[in-house]
Amino acid sequence: MAHANANVKTAPNWIAAASASFVVIWATGFIVARLSAPHVEPLTFLTVRFGIAGVVLAVLAMFFKARWPGRRAMTHAVMAGAMLHGGYLGACYWAVAQGLPAGIAALIAGLQPILTAIVAGKLLGERITPRHWLGLAVALAGLALVLAPKLSLSTTRGITPVTVLAMVFGAISITLGSIYQKRHVTHVDLLPGIAWQYAGGFIVVFLGTLLSEHFRFDATRDAWIALGWSVIVLSIGAILLLMALIRHGDVSRVSALIFLVPAVAAIMAWLLFDETLTPVQIMGMLVCAIGVIIVTRGNTR
Repeated sequence: MAHANANVKTAPNWIAAASASFVVIWATGFIVARLSAPHVEPLTFLTVRFGIAGVVLAVLAMFFKARWPGRRAMTHAVMAGAMLHGGYLGACYWAVAQGLPAGIAALIAGLQPILTAIVAGKLLGERITPRHWLGLAVALAGLALVLAPKLSLSTTRGITPVTVLAMVFGAISITLGSIYQKRHVTHVDLLPGIAWQYAGGFIVVFLGTLLSEHFRFDATRDAWIALGWSVIVLSIGAILLLMALIRHGDVSRVSALIFLVPAVAAIMAWLLFDETLTPVQIMGMLVCAIGVIIVTRGNTR
């Protein structure tokens, strides 16, 4: 333990860079959803992604001789993955495929720390303070500023009640998955645990694909780039980066920076896809970030 603490003290620059890199990588997930949408049906894309990533992580777990969980822990990991990956990313990719801008999808998903703090208080008996309610109110006010200028009730694509509700469902799903994981999957080795989580996510999106899609994958360059990035960088690279941060005991640094994800995703979407935000929407993003900061700072005290 002393040796690990010495590593933290001697490599602060590396930890800061790794934390910032993780946030940028997380933001690219929304860009991948936007890039893949014209070429691959969203749940089909995630079915392939989770299948490949799960197999690769299982092989890595065997290579590093990780301890595989028993049946009960495995079931919990699958259940957590069904919510964390299947429900959350399934809703996110579907909403973006229906025209919801990537930056706004990231913004709604970015409310997850607030939802987690409040829902965990109800389910796990953790204390909910006035700071939590203030942060939620501020974030919802910011979200209203972002959605109001372009919310459409007369079309089926773009910022519509259906796509917004889909992202809200995704945010709730990752919130419940995070709480479930905290309660039931904390003692599972990371590599096999994530492999089983991807199995849970795979089941959800595969069933969704069978019910609503036709397994369309046009095999264009953009489709392969999106798939390769999502598997190698997002599903595997980001997990290994997170593992390194966990070993250095500095995951809180990632939590402190996570409020930047919507802005980073919006800038990427503007550069790559010419997605634009009005001045009012930009102000709303800043207000949302303030709401998240209010809650996350309160959690670290």
